[in-house]
Amino acid sequence: MAVLVVRTLAKLHREHVCMIARIFSLMKLSLSSLQVIGLGGVGSHAASMLLRSGVGRLLLVDFDQVSLSSLNRHAVATREDVGTPKAYCLKKHFSLIYPECQIEARVQLYDSSAEDEILSGQPDFVLDCIDNIDTKVSLLAACVRRGLRVLSAMGAGARADPTRIRVADLRESSNDPLSRAVRYRLKKDHGIEGGIPVVFSMEKPKAKLLPFQGSKEEETPSDYQIVPGFRVRIIPVLGTIPAIFGQVMASYVVTQLAQLDFQTEPIVNLDLDHYRILHHRLLEHEELIYGSAEQVLVDAEEVMYIVKELWRGRSARDQNMKDTGWKMWRSVNELMLVRYASL
Repeated sequence: MAVLVVRTLAKLHREHVCMIARIFSLMKLSLSSLQVIGLGGVGSHAASMLLRSGVGRLLLVDFDQVSLSSLNRHAVATREDVGTPKAYCLKKHFSLIYPECQIEARVQLYDSSAEDEILSGQPDFVLDCIDNIDTKVSLLAACVRRGLRVLSAMGAGARADPTRIRVADLRESSNDPLSRAVRYRLKKDHGIEGGIPVVFSMEKPKAKLLPFQGSKEEETPSDYQIVPGFRVRIIPVLGTIPAIFGQVMASYVVTQLAQLDFQTEPIVNLDLDHYRILHHRLLEHEELIYGSAEQVLVDAEEVMYIVKELWRGRSARDQNMKDTGWKMWRSVNELMLVRYASL
């Protein structure tokens, strides 16, 4: 009986501690001020889940309107919202979901001239969901310069595999033309080489921008631009992928604000054959140094676990996080697993 009482009290204590932790995290969220810039398929879903997670203040920024073609991927828009500014559309629906949240909606294009107006409020996090390179680079550079925490969404169009979506540093993203262009511009124009977390897909795009088809032969894409520099041609979008991008962004921001510690999936672009090579080299090294490989008790799949899960794609010699999944795995022919004692 005494043992049962002790176990019951211990269980109640754990539940009480967990409840306090949950309340503490929710309090942090309720006091947080977040900005979502770009309210399309990705941004609308990110903003929606941030709202439902209990954030206290949201600034929603987008210059565009809800279109009929965007209904396949927008978080809350309906047929009645077509033609309505995206920022106002979200604010209307959000006020019915969580009226306690302070929501400010701005129908505005972010550019360098709007930096002070939009970013001066010192938000706790900025979510960049812009799909135009010029404005995206401008926003990211401003956030870095001001020391603001920012999470950026890369290309979600022409993808179909939700299991390939990752969160990593911008310099680690791969198979994404938008990431490549943003990296180049940030380094060239602002001297920024990394340090910005991004959500991206490791899946190669399955299609390119659809060709422009005007109503007249002499027409060009620029004749249809609402804002100079913004693309008119579209890329096919499977509605589920930008939705998942937005959900991932919201999850990342919420856990960061609540100070929940977790490690993202390492970006190690190796297949099983590469791990077999590492395993074979380990056997050869053991035979060369110790005269036998009998003490190697791991197979190729266990080598993969060691590399990805235990060492998180890093060298045991160099614990510098900035090189995770980058320099080390770009030269697989030089890799080798060895006993730690022999390093």
